[in-house]
Amino acid sequence: MAVPDSPPAEKPRRPSVFSDPHPAPNSLFGEILDWMLAPLLLVWPFSITVTYQVAVEIVDQVYDRVLVEHLGRALSGVRVTAAGVEVTLPPAQPAKTDDSESDSQFYQVALAEGELIAGEADLPPLKGGDVRTLGKTHFRDGQIQGEPVRIAYQLLPSPDDARPILVQAAETRNQRKALTSQIISSVLLPQFAIIPLAVVLVWLGLTRGLAPLTRLQERIRSRRPDDLSPIDLSTVPEELQPMISAFNQMMARLEDNLAAQQRFIAAAAHQLKTPLTGLKTQTELALRETDASQLKEYLRRIAAGVERASRMTYQLLNLARAEASHDVKQPMVRIDLESLVREVTIRYVPRALERNIDLGFEIQAKDQPMPWVSGVRVLLAEMIDNLIDNAIKYTPVGGTVTVRLIAAAQPVLEIEDTGIGIPVEERERIFERFYRTLGTDAEGSGLGLAIVREIADLHHIQIEIGDNPAGSGSLFRLTFPATLTSGG
Repeated sequence: MAVPDSPPAEKPRRPSVFSDPHPAPNSLFGEILDWMLAPLLLVWPFSITVTYQVAVEIVDQVYDRVLVEHLGRALSGVRVTAAGVEVTLPPAQPAKTDDSESDSQFYQVALAEGELIAGEADLPPLKGGDVRTLGKTHFRDGQIQGEPVRIAYQLLPSPDDARPILVQAAETRNQRKALTSQIISSVLLPQFAIIPLAVVLVWLGLTRGLAPLTRLQERIRSRRPDDLSPIDLSTVPEELQPMISAFNQMMARLEDNLAAQQRFIAAAAHQLKTPLTGLKTQTELALRETDASQLKEYLRRIAAGVERASRMTYQLLNLARAEASHDVKQPMVRIDLESLVREVTIRYVPRALERNIDLGFEIQAKDQPMPWVSGVRVLLAEMIDNLIDNAIKYTPVGGTVTVRLIAAAQPVLEIEDTGIGIPVEERERIFERFYRTLGTDAEGSGLGLAIVREIADLHHIQIEIGDNPAGSGSLFRLTFPATLTSGG
C-alpha cells in the first residue's frame, strides 16, 4: 500500500527588518482608555470606604451632642455627700418595637471598679485603656446584650476620694446607622450615573483627540507608491512631530537607496551590454568564417568574452549579497583568519605561476598566536579573493605579490604588490563601482574593490592604501576589529 507523501514542512518566516523585539500594544486608543479608566475604577472602592468613614464621624458628632445631654440629666440626679452617694436617674427609654430606627437609652452609676450603685447593670465597666480624667466627658463604644451602643461617661470624685464614681449614659446606634446609610446613598447613587457618563466622555474625548492620527493615516495611505517626499511637520500634532521627523529621515534614506540601486542597475546594464555586444559580433563573424585558423581565433575571443561576462555577473551577485547583508544580518561565526587567508592565497598559485609572478604568504606572529575573527566566512573569503586578484591583475609579468598576516590584538592583513601603483588622488575613487584606473590594459569590471569596501564596512574593517615600501606598487592594509582569542 502506497504511503501518501507528507506535506512539506513550512519554512519559518524570516522576521521583517521592521519587526520590534518588544511589540507595542495593538491599539493606542485602547491603551490610553485603559490607563484612564483603570485608575478611576480602582479609586472608586477607596472613595466609598473614605466616604463611609467620614459619614460615620459626622453622624457621631451630631448624635454625641444629644448623648451629652442625656449624660447631663443623669449627672444632675447624682449627689455626692460625706454620708454617701444619692442617685436619682431618669428612666431608661427602650426602643419602640415597631420602629427599627428608634434608639434605647440606658443610664448607670457605679464605682469605677465596676460595683453597681444604680441603673442598668449590663452597661460594660471601664477597660484598662479607657480615659479616666475626673470631671470631663468622654466617649467609647460598647455592647449591651450583643447590641452595639455609644457610651458617654464622666468620673466624679467619691466622698473618700478612694474610688471615683462612674456615671454613664448609653444609646443604641440604630438612628446613627440609618443616617449614615442615608448619607452614603445620597453620595454614591449619583456616582453610579457619573461613572458611565465619565466613560462616555472619555471615549468621545479620545476619539476626537486621536482624529489627527486618522487624518495622518489617510494622507499617508493616499500617497502614490513612488512618492517618498517628506511629510510637512507643520500639519502634524506636536506630540507626533518627532516620530514623523524620524519617518521622514527613513524615507530620505530609502529614496537614496532606491536612487543608488537605479544607478547601479543602469551602470550594470551598460557594463554587461559591452561584452554581450562583442560576443554577438564575434559569433556572427565566426558563423561566416570558412578558414579554420581564423574560426579558432573567433572562438577564442568568444570564450574570453564569455569569461569576462561571467566574471562581471559573478561580481554583481557578490556585490548584491554584500549589500543585502547590511539589511538582513547574516550570522557571524568564529573564523580562523590564518587558515582562511592561506586557503584563498593557494587558489591563486596557478595563476601567479602562469604569469611568472612570485606569490608569497607571510605570517608575523610577534610571539603571540593569531587571533580568530568574527564574521561571515563566505564574504570575508570573497573580500580577500578580490584583493589578491586585483594585485595579480595589475602586477606585470615577473613581479611580486606578498600576502602578509600580522598577529596583534587587532589582526592586520597586508597585500603588497610591485604593480603600477595607485595615485594618491585616486585612492578613494577606486572603491566606486565600475571605476577603473586609467593607463592600464588589465581587464576588469571595476567591481572588485567596491565589493571589498562593502564587505569591510559590514565587518567594521579599516582599509588603508599606501605605496609599496620596497619600491613601485601598492600596499593594501586591512585592520580587523579587536576580536576573539586564538581558537586552537
